[in-house]
Amino acid sequence: MKILKFGGTSVGSAQSIQALLNILKQEHESNQATADKPVVVLSAMSGVTNLLIAMAEEASHGNDFAKQLAELEKRHFEVVKALLEIRDQNPALTRLKINFNQLEELLQGVLTLRELTAKTRDLIISFGERCSTLMISKIAAQYFPAEFVDASTVIKTDSSFGQAKVNTGLTEQLIKGLYQENKGKTLFVTGFIASNDEGQITTLGRGGSDYTAAIFGAALNASEIQIWTDVNGMMTADPRMVKKAFSLPELTYTEAMELSYFGAKVIYPPTMIPAFLKKIPIVIKNTFEPQFEGTVIQHHCSPSNLAIKGISSINNISILNVEGSGMVGKSGFSGRLFSLLAREQINVILITQSSSEHSITFAVSPGDTERARQVIEHEFELELLAKKLEHVEIEKDLAILACVGENMKETPGVSGKLFHSLGRNGVNVRAIAQGSSEYNISVIVSSHDLAKALNAVHDAFFVQLTKTLHAFCLGTGNIGKTLFTQLNGHTAFLEENNGIQVKVVGISNTRKMIFNTDGVSLSKWEEELDHSGEQADLSAFIAKMKNMNLPNCVFIDNTASPKPIEFYEDVLKSTISIVTCNKIGNSASYQQYKIFRDTARQHGVDFFYETNVGAGLPIIRTLKDLMNSGDRVQKIEAILSGTISFLFNNFKGDANFHDTVKLAQEKGYTEPDPRDDLRGTDFMRKMLILARDAGYALEASDVSIQSMLPQASLDAASVDDFYQTLKDENAFFANIKDRAEAENKVLRYIGKLENGKASITLEMVDEHHPFYMLSGSDNIISFTTDRYKERPLVVKGPGAGAEVTAAGVFADLINVGAN
Repeated sequence: MKILKFGGTSVGSAQSIQALLNILKQEHESNQATADKPVVVLSAMSGVTNLLIAMAEEASHGNDFAKQLAELEKRHFEVVKALLEIRDQNPALTRLKINFNQLEELLQGVLTLRELTAKTRDLIISFGERCSTLMISKIAAQYFPAEFVDASTVIKTDSSFGQAKVNTGLTEQLIKGLYQENKGKTLFVTGFIASNDEGQITTLGRGGSDYTAAIFGAALNASEIQIWTDVNGMMTADPRMVKKAFSLPELTYTEAMELSYFGAKVIYPPTMIPAFLKKIPIVIKNTFEPQFEGTVIQHHCSPSNLAIKGISSINNISILNVEGSGMVGKSGFSGRLFSLLAREQINVILITQSSSEHSITFAVSPGDTERARQVIEHEFELELLAKKLEHVEIEKDLAILACVGENMKETPGVSGKLFHSLGRNGVNVRAIAQGSSEYNISVIVSSHDLAKALNAVHDAFFVQLTKTLHAFCLGTGNIGKTLFTQLNGHTAFLEENNGIQVKVVGISNTRKMIFNTDGVSLSKWEEELDHSGEQADLSAFIAKMKNMNLPNCVFIDNTASPKPIEFYEDVLKSTISIVTCNKIGNSASYQQYKIFRDTARQHGVDFFYETNVGAGLPIIRTLKDLMNSGDRVQKIEAILSGTISFLFNNFKGDANFHDTVKLAQEKGYTEPDPRDDLRGTDFMRKMLILARDAGYALEASDVSIQSMLPQASLDAASVDDFYQTLKDENAFFANIKDRAEAENKVLRYIGKLENGKASITLEMVDEHHPFYMLSGSDNIISFTTDRYKERPLVVKGPGAGAEVTAAGVFADLINVGAN
């Protein structure tokens, strides 16, 4: 036989009670051949227990309770009228009315005396279960034989009102007798309530209805205990904070106890003990999705490849730190401290102690914090006066995150993975606790960081799920637009092949900005941004990004503006990675370049800027890989300007320099003023970044640039004047071209880094040089190293354009996700 327990949400309305009845009818049909019918344990309707407590408190303060009582009565009567045939309603309504009359008399007594004892309080709140169970048993009797059972007649306890202790031997005897007397009937039992030897109502405390189910299950040797609630079993994390949380098919008793103790609200740990002792499986199921298998909690589980089973949490706790030299080597100190707290009924949630015995840290609920401090300082008053103890330190607004699973003890690296995921997301750990059984690692973090911590740790351990990157994108020009198109087109590929999901949660341009925690639609982002009511404000955008406090956060700078650079250090210090195609930051002062790198390293985040040098070409990464593998760079030669590459690949034969520059501008290869490209400033920035990444502390002034233009062209007052000087200086350019052709060479504007010296010069190279065959507007770079000495390592390809630059940003973003 089975025990089926239904919680408050399962009996909270006529609709939910109908769902409950459908489950029971199906259970009855499958057990028609046996006399061992199920036992159904019921909670009060959702919210009723709190309402009864509020009414009792109001009455004890002399306030009227009639309105709440009328509301309570109406709620129950409406269910009866909705689910019972009219001819059958009167007996049920009469019994309920008797209960409500008794409740009114009780509350009137409290109002008169202005006194609410624990005994009276238990009696008042017992009406929640008594009314719901009576009501549902009458409704169920339409479909199969049903019997209402007041559990106070069979569950016997001591007189600890509010948290009564069960007399197990007597209770089991009474339950067995009751079940035998009602063979063939489905018993509907009130959860939560019991009685003492004098027949006075007591209650079983928090999770009391689950406890009632476990008591009946143990007494009757049930085949299983089903706990019906409003969730699909026990989840890997709190689904309200971790949207990727999923149901666990099975857990051991130990795992369920650990998860429940640290915040999983589905079941309350002490209530499971009777079932554990008899090794009765407990099944957590969803009343509103009964076909879902739910979670089976049992003595042994089938082997699992998961290092942990779940992540549980307790929000809003405080920690107290007791420390001092008088604790070191002092036997009995811990016993004295925690015995004191036990006597004062202060529940200690977590304890950790330093190996030096110099301090003990423990967690309590916020309501107990000040009282705990007072009793400790009173108990250890002499030690405080003698300076052997410091005054108790208190930290508030904290939370506990606990990783739970029996496989943890056999899996190396669990702690490392936990702390890496927290550290990478800037979550500071205030205290750590782990039992020798290794079923649980608990950490205390700021309440503000709890949601981020849960999501980061969940992503780290449940690798079968995608890791979510939360991207904040600045700039919606050609590169920004193209990046969104590429991300939108590769969503499924990223999830399937990289295990990564990218959510663009913030977008800003110079006019508007938008935010969406669930991710901005990448197919409608332009429309959403245009209709946004938030005006663009860079400092507000950064502040919002930090305040959203999302895990695995990435700031993407797709602008060419110096303004975002001012925020880079602050963003990195907030443990947010940066991906940027904006080369201004890395090519300014060396001190700034070093600050960005050092800050990223110190805070465990990434600072990626592959597109600073060669758009989508793997230049920065190739250089880093060479150096990280122990190779020594002897020389770097490069052509890192698509504009200049196009010019010299087309400046040959009968072409003149004026017409070649004009053609480049018409094709969109140059800035509106071509001198911005031809001065070599952009090229210099790229060479400077390469030199710094190669280990040289160079400034912009250290890069020697040979101008390819005559001074007259550089000094021209306008673009038109500039073009006129090119015509005037035609002989100058023709002479250079003719010399190169006469020697069977080609002109190349080459950046060079050798022996710590960086330069950019116009050179003539022959067919033996790797740059001889360069065509179109391609970029090319040659690395001569100790390993690539005879034949340099060459990277060649398009070095400009929205598609390849966006692809480079995309690649950097995915590399953030891989870390």
